[in-house]
Amino acid sequence: MIHKMDEVYSQLIADEVALEEKNAALEQSQQFIFGLLASMSDVLVACNRAGEIEETNPALCALLGRADDALRGTPVATLLADDGERRRMDELVAQSRRTPASAELQLLDAGGQRVPVDFNCSERLDAAGRLLGHVFVGRPMGELKRAYHELRQTHEALKQTQQQLLHSEKMASLGRLVAGVAHELNNPISFVLGNMAALRRYAERLQQYLDTVHAQPQPAAVQASRERLRIEPLLADLPSLIDGMAEGAQRTADIVAGLRRFSVVDREERTRVGLAGVVERAIHWVRKGTAPDFDLRFTPPPEDPAVLGSPGQLLQVMMNLIQNAADACAGLAGRHLRIAIEPADGGRAWAIIFDDDGPGIAPEHLSRIFDPFFTTKAVGKGTGLGLSISYGIVERHGGTLTAQSTPGAGARFVVTLPRPA
Repeated sequence: MIHKMDEVYSQLIADEVALEEKNAALEQSQQFIFGLLASMSDVLVACNRAGEIEETNPALCALLGRADDALRGTPVATLLADDGERRRMDELVAQSRRTPASAELQLLDAGGQRVPVDFNCSERLDAAGRLLGHVFVGRPMGELKRAYHELRQTHEALKQTQQQLLHSEKMASLGRLVAGVAHELNNPISFVLGNMAALRRYAERLQQYLDTVHAQPQPAAVQASRERLRIEPLLADLPSLIDGMAEGAQRTADIVAGLRRFSVVDREERTRVGLAGVVERAIHWVRKGTAPDFDLRFTPPPEDPAVLGSPGQLLQVMMNLIQNAADACAGLAGRHLRIAIEPADGGRAWAIIFDDDGPGIAPEHLSRIFDPFFTTKAVGKGTGLGLSISYGIVERHGGTLTAQSTPGAGARFVVTLPRPA
């Protein structure tokens, strides 16, 4: 009898140990499930067949501003914004009878505002396959929209980077082509300019000789030939003809020089350049040239900001930008250009800002304005090289040239140049 009691007691102890181990395992599993629910960023609702809430997670409670205890036992339909959303939930439940279904439903958050949530609904079954209820797992669409917005911004940045790479490659290829053309043109132009100087000296000597000859009495045949060939008008026109040819050759040489600068052929020595002085000289020359009455507003900073570069090339950039603004505002009363020099890039660079209130740049043209030979000016008014050459000059100085515009509200060009080390 005592032996039998010992056996029963031993069995009870073994059963109790096994029960404690199972309880410990069950508690561990429960803690694991609670941890998963707590770490979910998506909202979760589990309901019975009657549609009453049996389980939620902290993400849903935070979204709705209600405690888990207050949600348990309430109809899941009460979480929805209106009757239309409840009908959509019924349709979602009906669609989930065979396979999980998804739909966007509107909930009411803690502030009573409608919140779109992308829900996935699936059936909850017991071990025998009988329906116990449904599980709804959803992600607020605000988060998805933010992610989509960030993705779109990244995509636009990649597109812009790709365009810049293509533009840089195109500029490099064109630069190599233009370099060859400029080199080939430079030699014959130099010959022409050199010969024009010699021709001018020869013409002066011929003029002196003929003046001496004509001062003497001439035979009748020579005098008749002199009048028939119109020697005096010819000699009078010769200096102006030489000057015109020299001016044309010099203009051609200037164009070639611009092409060489565009193609990085020139290797001018870099010096310390005061930006305010360059801008003031550019304003002076534009006013002395084609835009004497254009309203330019520039207040130099107290200290002249300095950069390391080529004074002539930087002057060319400033004159191009000022001239373009003057051309854009031509014929429009009350329009002006404001120029300012400000620190940029956290004080590591200077930004020269050109703001005009002209007609602006059309969106379809804005991405092409730095392309060589692209111009919106009338035929004969522009070559389409000014901005592209300016872009190349600024780039070789380690800076950037950008453009912004709102049609009808003017344009802004910004030249950013690094400060000297």
